[in-house]
Amino acid sequence: MEAKFCMSCGAELEIRDVDGTMRRACTVCSFVHWGNYSVGVGALVMREGKMLLVRRAQEPGKGRWTNPGGYIEQHELIHDTIRREVLEETGVSAEVKRVVAVRDLPRNIHNLYVAFEMEYVDGEPVPDGVEVDAAGFYSLEEMQGLNVADFTRWLIDVAMHADSAGLVTDANPIVQMDGYGLYRVPAARAGIGD
Repeated sequence: MEAKFCMSCGAELEIRDVDGTMRRACTVCSFVHWGNYSVGVGALVMREGKMLLVRRAQEPGKGRWTNPGGYIEQHELIHDTIRREVLEETGVSAEVKRVVAVRDLPRNIHNLYVAFEMEYVDGEPVPDGVEVDAAGFYSLEEMQGLNVADFTRWLIDVAMHADSAGLVTDANPIVQMDGYGLYRVPAARAGIGD
């Protein structure tokens, strides 16, 4: 469905050239509809060599085993989203370690998915009974008997075979920017390569 009215003032949108691309733009104010986007997040939580998985109780993917995750809320930092999603879906507490993968899926609603490796903190997996109907920690061998989604299999492979630190939270940026979630390649340690 195409946007027809301005999300800022409610006036009708028209199609016009904005920076060389035909876009829907407001006829009254400066609002430009840049497109439809969604950002999803996924968690890769390991405990004692086993990965936390959930079985989807709803479409898409009903009956398939996936890593826990969901969509970010409008005013929620992405690392808060993934902690919340893991806790809501499984009852497990986990903390972000690093970003290990990004999936880009252009379509009617362009989806960007960010996968986080997370440190298990505590809790035993209990499904929420709404979005997921089963949850647990599984070894690679145990996963062979589960209907694991292809994308989840790929993410697990990425997390288990990554040879770099990935992107980590920048807890001490050189400039404080309140409200930002900042991730960076870890700084090189002094003395390495000297």
